[in-house]
Amino acid sequence: MPSLSAIGRLIGVGWALVRADALLPREIHDHLPPSARLAASLLRIPAGGPARQGRPGERLARVLERQGPAAIKLGQFLATRADIFGGQFADDLAHLRDRLEPFPTKVARAEVERSLGRPIEALFAGFGEPVAAASLAQAHEAKLLDGRKVAVKVLRPGVELQVARDSGALRLAADLVEAMVPPARRLEPRAFVETVIRALDLELDLRFEAAGADELREVMARDAFMAVPAIVWDGVAKRVLTQEWAGGRPLSDPTTLDDPAFDRPALANNLTRAFLAQALDHGVFHADLHEGNLFVSPPAGLTAIDFGIVGRLGPMERRFLAEILYGFLMRDYQRVADIHFEAGYVPAHHDRAAFAQALRAVGEPVFGRAASQVSMGRLLAQLFEITALFDMRLRPELVLLQKTMVTVEGVARRIDPEHDLWAAADPIVRRWITRELSPAARVRELAAEVHRAAKAIVRLAENPTPTTVVAVEENPSKMLWFSVGAAVAGVTFLAAVVLF
Repeated sequence: MPSLSAIGRLIGVGWALVRADALLPREIHDHLPPSARLAASLLRIPAGGPARQGRPGERLARVLERQGPAAIKLGQFLATRADIFGGQFADDLAHLRDRLEPFPTKVARAEVERSLGRPIEALFAGFGEPVAAASLAQAHEAKLLDGRKVAVKVLRPGVELQVARDSGALRLAADLVEAMVPPARRLEPRAFVETVIRALDLELDLRFEAAGADELREVMARDAFMAVPAIVWDGVAKRVLTQEWAGGRPLSDPTTLDDPAFDRPALANNLTRAFLAQALDHGVFHADLHEGNLFVSPPAGLTAIDFGIVGRLGPMERRFLAEILYGFLMRDYQRVADIHFEAGYVPAHHDRAAFAQALRAVGEPVFGRAASQVSMGRLLAQLFEITALFDMRLRPELVLLQKTMVTVEGVARRIDPEHDLWAAADPIVRRWITRELSPAARVRELAAEVHRAAKAIVRLAENPTPTTVVAVEENPSKMLWFSVGAAVAGVTFLAAVVLF
């Protein structure tokens, strides 16, 4: 049973959107289907006053900013997709990334001292004003006693209560969608909302964020695509995080890339490759890669901050992702279809050949084309139609991956309007395929399987079950010959793989 606070919260958000004409704004009235125009007209009747002034993006940004962390994060995501919603709309939402109203520095200093359990002067030689303010926290420029410049992130006062309030409203919204919109049930609204809530809850403990940043710093050090500033562990607590200063200029500044010193195609490629290398090679990735969390330095240097949301993929999900991407790169749509069925993404009763045909209709018009030549809005609409046609359901374990892929592609387009996603992905995907699915890799995998089997047999010999005691006692050499036979069979099979 939903709480009264959740009901009131949901009604309040809806009323704010209606009052601001931000739900089905008047500017898109002529583009709506005839069946929706009457409803849109009725929704606009209560709209009025200052809330109704400005462009659609400005009106929506004002509403989202007042509605708290979950709503602001939605705005941050929308701001990355200028190619779908329009450049002006995205620009009007851009300040939601890192330019919200900050809370007083004296409050931040008090929180740092309380969380770290010592005077601020015990760690910092200087502690400045806020340099960025987002939905959950704000960052201050500071200097350590050893002279290093750092950023100190401090959670907003009372943000935990705001997130709890948002979580209740999100769960209620999911229940309403599940009950009232049958076609949306395949999108698993409840599972989707729980994934979002879990991510928000983890963001409220900055010790987890510090650990995620440290892990990704190690991962990214193996490639040159992206850098991560080091964590200062003495300055980390549940509500405080201290990290070395990120070099470069903020990508959220619209003038940054006007500098001719930047190699915009290389920068966009580095972003795409950094994300894919994280996800495929290591199974861990920065899941909030919008412009507000990225700094750039000429010609194509990229530094990431804010690791509150970290996504993870298991070995099978990584293989499915790599093989799907590789299939598209090779334009082998039947193989892509087979992987979808093998992974369970498409129900088994559907026709694989028909699904491969649908994938071809998606892939061929965009393959090898620059981003400026592809309508992402039209492509996403086509993909949504295909997923409905083949009863594809949302996979909760892939929500963060899919959300990050859409964000990264949008940011890369903003960096370089001619960005070719497939060309950028090619070397990372091929590297993974060569390493993990080559004959040599299969030999290593089979050798590991034989080794595990042999160890299991030895353990069985040392600790026989009651049903095997008599057989072992009657013929002590039986287990030895069985082990030798298994090893010989394994070596023979490995030789066959290598030769054929």
